[in-house]
Amino acid sequence: MRPFFLLAHAVTILAAGLVQFAHAQDSPVYIATYVDVMPSAVVSGATLLKQYRDASRKEDGNLKSDVLQEISRPNRFAIIEVWKDKAALDAHAKAGSTTQFRDQLKAIQNAPYDERVNNGLYLPGSARGDSPASAIYVMTHVDVTPPNKDECMALLKTMSADTAKDPGNISYEVLQQANRANHFTVVEVWRDNEALDGHAMAAHTRTFREKLSPMAGALYDERFYKALA
Repeated sequence: MRPFFLLAHAVTILAAGLVQFAHAQDSPVYIATYVDVMPSAVVSGATLLKQYRDASRKEDGNLKSDVLQEISRPNRFAIIEVWKDKAALDAHAKAGSTTQFRDQLKAIQNAPYDERVNNGLYLPGSARGDSPASAIYVMTHVDVTPPNKDECMALLKTMSADTAKDPGNISYEVLQQANRANHFTVVEVWRDNEALDGHAMAAHTRTFREKLSPMAGALYDERFYKALA
């Protein structure tokens, strides 16, 4: 009888895994992409990115497509996309506007196109109205050593709840990289610089960074952006 129970147990585990996989296929997919163009191609790069953004927004299954321009280095951009599910993302990857964008980008890029596929982990403030023109966007790549993954997730969960209460916070999203579970992308939107400065000095922000430091697998990569109109 023991082999039968072992087989039944294995089938149960496999079935649970298949259900989880199916759920992942139907879940929204979050894409964070970093684009670095030559300093001489800032204008043409921005134009190309806006064309890509506008075309993406018209595609079936697109929930969000925003292009950000780094404040201190205007030749560096970020694309934030949300797709309804993996099927929508796969269709987007094959779209003519996508392949055309990537082909045209090659002529002006200053570094390889860096696209990261993520799952939405903590999204407490992901839909709190439109952002004003003064809004500051912050994208932070958080990389911890694999043994510290769960502890980092707990820190990010607390941080997401605390930050959503900060004055001037419009949105705070924590994404988890699909193929590297110990890598996270934090996307924040703040009303203005004053709100961002207040958050940086908040006790919970300082505590978060202090606790995160011993877990780090790479430098804390924080970048500041404005949205391309």
